[in-house]
Amino acid sequence: MEQTLESGTNAPETSNSMDDFYKLQQELLVVTIILTGLIVFPVWFFYSLNIALNYLLGACAGVVYLKLLARNVERLGTEKSQVGKSHLAVFIGVMIVATQWKDLHVLPVFLGFLTYKGTLLVYTLRTLLTPSQN
Repeated sequence: MEQTLESGTNAPETSNSMDDFYKLQQELLVVTIILTGLIVFPVWFFYSLNIALNYLLGACAGVVYLKLLARNVERLGTEKSQVGKSHLAVFIGVMIVATQWKDLHVLPVFLGFLTYKGTLLVYTLRTLLTPSQN
């Protein structure tokens, strides 16, 4: 009887924390896409379309990386005991393609990939600067 009571009381907490996780995941993806859009056009204006497309390729790989990382974290605790390394294949793959394909430039692709890091900075600053509602 106690086990059913305990599992019944933990279910809303787990559901609530997973809802928070999904909201955070969605917010990070949206901010990454917005940052990518804000950066691509100035890069195109100041450099060239080719460099902007290189940046965009890296940013798209960063979004895929972020999505795979979120999926690995989501499975943590229920299906896995530690985060896998499959999301690193995205980074390795895009860097190999950037170094081997003659029309691609490594630096814009790499900086585009790191756009998700800018998203994490934006999120951190937003949480630090906005008062908590607890």
